[in-house]
Amino acid sequence: MVSVKGKRMGSLSVLRMLFLVVFIGWVLIWIMLPTTTYKQKWAPDLKSKLTSTYFGSQGTNLLLFTFPIMFIAALGCVYLHLEKRSQSVRTSRRLGFWKKPVVVLAPMGIVTAMELAFAAMFIALLIWSLANYLHVSFGHLHMHRKGEKVWQAKLRSISLRLGYIGNISWAFLFFPVTRGSSILPLVGLTSESSIKYHIWLGHLSMVLFSAHTVGFIVYWAITHQMAQMLEWSKTWVSNVAGEIAIVFALAIWVTSLPRVRRKMFEVFLYTHHLYILYIFFYVLHVGVGYFCMIIPGIFLFVIDRYLRLLQSRQHAKLDSARLLPCGTAELNFSKTPGLIYNPTSILFINVPSVSKLQWHPFTITSNCDMEADKLSIIVKSDGSWSQKLYKELSSSLDRLEVSVEGPYGPSSSHFLRHDLLVMVSGGSGIAPFISIIREILFRSTKQKTRVPAILLICAFRNSADLTMLELLLPISVNPTEISHDVQLQIEAYITREKGHPNIDYNAQNSTRTVWFNPDPLDSPIFASIGPNSWLWLGAIISSSFVMFLFLLGIVTRYYIYPIDHNTDEIYQFSYRCLWDIFLVCVCIFTVASIGFLWQKKENMKKIQNLQMGSSTASPKPVDRELESFPKQCLLQATNVHYGARPDLKKILFECKASDVGVLVCGPKKMRHEIARICSSGLANNLHFEVISFNW
Repeated sequence: MVSVKGKRMGSLSVLRMLFLVVFIGWVLIWIMLPTTTYKQKWAPDLKSKLTSTYFGSQGTNLLLFTFPIMFIAALGCVYLHLEKRSQSVRTSRRLGFWKKPVVVLAPMGIVTAMELAFAAMFIALLIWSLANYLHVSFGHLHMHRKGEKVWQAKLRSISLRLGYIGNISWAFLFFPVTRGSSILPLVGLTSESSIKYHIWLGHLSMVLFSAHTVGFIVYWAITHQMAQMLEWSKTWVSNVAGEIAIVFALAIWVTSLPRVRRKMFEVFLYTHHLYILYIFFYVLHVGVGYFCMIIPGIFLFVIDRYLRLLQSRQHAKLDSARLLPCGTAELNFSKTPGLIYNPTSILFINVPSVSKLQWHPFTITSNCDMEADKLSIIVKSDGSWSQKLYKELSSSLDRLEVSVEGPYGPSSSHFLRHDLLVMVSGGSGIAPFISIIREILFRSTKQKTRVPAILLICAFRNSADLTMLELLLPISVNPTEISHDVQLQIEAYITREKGHPNIDYNAQNSTRTVWFNPDPLDSPIFASIGPNSWLWLGAIISSSFVMFLFLLGIVTRYYIYPIDHNTDEIYQFSYRCLWDIFLVCVCIFTVASIGFLWQKKENMKKIQNLQMGSSTASPKPVDRELESFPKQCLLQATNVHYGARPDLKKILFECKASDVGVLVCGPKKMRHEIARICSSGLANNLHFEVISFNW
């Protein structure tokens, strides 16, 4: 008999093959789109068969460009749910070569072989599309004005086709910033690791759209048609809408440049919210046909963004904060036992008393299995926002109002497949490694579970930062629950001090815990759409998309179609766009609200039961003997080097294990150095992975 696990793995394999076939078919449509074959043979046949009174001319693009990705997104949720239940932590090593860094160069940063291959294919698609568009256009050049010269007509044609190519970039632009995406985990990505793709696509699309805009302005100027800039056509493209869109786009683009973003982060943050107006006027400019080509990314992003908004309306229950002398704070929230997340997951938090609009991501350091009712993050006071927060926590606060979004993170604990884990951190970059170490500690207590040995290399500026190592082991866990079979070695480097300082870090006032009295309305952090979140997300995606198609068909058939065919008027071009935007929002808001409120009701019942069980207990400081246990364990495993920096090449090359996972989180220079070492080819046992939140 075939085991249940075997059947599940077989189902996963079938789904992976189905996703691959659908995705390849979708890409082939993009490849064929600019060709003569598509324009002269495929398009007429598809138009005759798919253009109906219910969807009009949108029918073809809805089927070819929208449906495949929405199908993958909805069914991908089922796949991720099954994968989550399988609890598989091993991944194929055949992809090891493709995940090795091959380019380590600013401004692209660290680029793996797989990323380079996909980037090359994407650029090839853009070049292919532009070349074919121009070939078809130049072969049947249309003169839009009497006396127009050939080179002027070609300038217009090139400018128009650059806009088409920019639309291809837009089709992919929003996938990387969809935090709760079901698309990204299918290819082993998270929103945090793929944010650079959004940056690349944003720069590329802006170059194309800027060239598109400048080209048309020059064309209008040399052909004496500057009045076209003020045209808002009722039956075709609105030039004014496009000009408004590019103004918003330029504001977003300029403020997102690295130099501006680093020096004026708040300007970057607030200006980026103009994306709502940018999308709105962009759709009014390109029309419903091209909107259907980019709907999947926007549709999934809006679902994710609205669910995040609903979650953030509830204040989180902050129980305590542990303040370290190095200016680091550990925030401890209550959570429901049903909230499951993997190591290196992040939580976005907003503290209105510090800033009403700013949201910042922090790595979750707690383990959801070891600490079932607690979720912890650490905040290092490096920037102005975190410094203000640390001051707030240090004052005599009775309660701190905090809103959260998340957690978000990887769908599996893939790092457990290695024999040895070498984790290199700089400063607060140690945070994701705390969660990994705690996960390994938990796994080590389970029978017949192999865990990797750990080598943690951490660089700190001052010896006070050594207190961050206290956070590696949870003090709320009984010492007997921690396995002694875990091989843990810590090499700590203090770069700005030459010798051991005469500071007693065991003094009573070195680390202090602040306890809060949460408001009764504050809620433990819970999964926004329940413990079976992937299934609920799949239901929301599929239901809202089906509802959108249904309402679009009704509006087109019984409102727009009669005006187009039974009167002397043609339904206005921009109004069709407004209907599409309106229906997308209505369907998403309706379905997502129902799903969220249903799950919130179920979560509230569980929370009330938990609170009734713990109503007689009051939070008390952890016993001093228990709190000192992590320090005793870490003291035995830690070597401290003063006035030195780690010789990373020597350390990595001395690792003799057959499969060494190398993880790095810290400054750009450190990340790039590790990447170059792992990609040098001098050691075939090193497998590199970067964890970076420096967007």
